Amino acid sequence: MERKPFVITGVTVAAVAVGGGALTYAMSGTESTTGLDKSTTVTVDGHKALRGAIVTGRTSSMYSPLPWIGGDTDIVKCPDLKAVAGAKATCTAKDGDGKDLSIPVTVVKADATSITWKFERV
Repeated sequence: MERKPFVITGVTVAAVAVGGGALTYAMSGTESTTGLDKSTTVTVDGHKALRGAIVTGRTSSMYSPLPWIGGDTDIVKCPDLKAVAGAKATCTAKDGDGKDLSIPVTVVKADATSITWKFERV
């Protein structure tokens, strides 16, 4: 009885599973760091803020990059995001069935040149 084909098959299946898990983890990130410069910022209540169009675009591209991470979603609009740690905003979206969604966005950290922010999958 030869066990070699079973061992090779088991190792291959394990490698594919680990690789798929690593890819899913890498692609499922919800945190983003964006530079603050003339083209990316506006002023909100006297504070630098990341333009809502940038938040919308980045959230749209990261929300469901792989089908098994999240469902079909259309990000409609995100507001300007104050470059202040702890600041919160809510993006509006529609799921694949046309149901309204609210996607919370939070600033993780901010300084004079960049903002790190994340969104929550709902």
